[in-house]
Amino acid sequence: MMYEENQRIRQQILPVLAKQLSKVLEKQELDFAQLQEIRLREEKPITIVYHGREKFLFGENGNSIVVRGRDIQETLDYISNYSLYAYENELRQGFITLEGGHRVGVAGQTILEGKQVKNMRYISSMNIRIAHEVKGCADTVIPYISREKELCHTLLISPPRCGKTTLLRDIVRQSSDGCKFVKGTTVGVVDERSEIGGCYQGVPQNDLGIRTDVLDCCPKAEGMLLMIRSMSPRILAVDEIGTKEDVQAIEYALHCGCTMLATAHGTSLDELREKPLFDHLIERKQFERYVVLSNRRKTGYVEGVYDERGRQLCKNS
Repeated sequence: MMYEENQRIRQQILPVLAKQLSKVLEKQELDFAQLQEIRLREEKPITIVYHGREKFLFGENGNSIVVRGRDIQETLDYISNYSLYAYENELRQGFITLEGGHRVGVAGQTILEGKQVKNMRYISSMNIRIAHEVKGCADTVIPYISREKELCHTLLISPPRCGKTTLLRDIVRQSSDGCKFVKGTTVGVVDERSEIGGCYQGVPQNDLGIRTDVLDCCPKAEGMLLMIRSMSPRILAVDEIGTKEDVQAIEYALHCGCTMLATAHGTSLDELREKPLFDHLIERKQFERYVVLSNRRKTGYVEGVYDERGRQLCKNS
């Protein structure tokens, strides 16, 4: 299984990199199943996040591999099939999604129209985030976030790069298909940054289950309301809530009878309580379960599962 994932990701990533950079990565003999990020910055060394750790890549002479402007331009040409203009809508949001659900974040000079970002030019940095589909990673938490074959209102909490989106994706899949602890039901996913479904040309590249509908590249708050009105999901899933509008949309969804499944940045439930945005949700017990993740031992390490009163139901898996 790991060999197949290694080959699949290798075949999807290497062809979109500038030839020089592709050759460098091939010589590293990496297990692409353990590769999380490839960062390209003009006139800076190429870096990767591998096995959860940052690593600089070096050539045969022992010197670090420096990314040139032409490497970034060549990579952009391959990613956009020589038509960057066709990806104007994606660039406005700061990323382009590749086949396989991998996401290429970009930074450079923004072009404004009024106060809104219209496009981006002079791109000097790229971050290729590798999409990993880990089926079964939710097996250890599903028993604690479900009750009587129904999913509880659940918030996944973790710092960046600790596996909360990967866990969210598998909970969505198991809730949609049905499993021992949850009866299969309709799920609506509002995927603002194409990270959950990894949609490519509108089609999810990740397995989100047979009863799942995806609203891709839509702002979360607006998307939640739209999904409720148009698809009437039993479960509504969103990634990284962080604005007042997001919280208001979640409260609306709860009043409409949807089960909420969401993620948030944080290191613990206590830390989240200190943030005004989440304090209101926690005090009113809007979420029934909290799953706290870290990368203390491995990516996606479950530090604990808590109920709406903050009581720990399980820990360390």
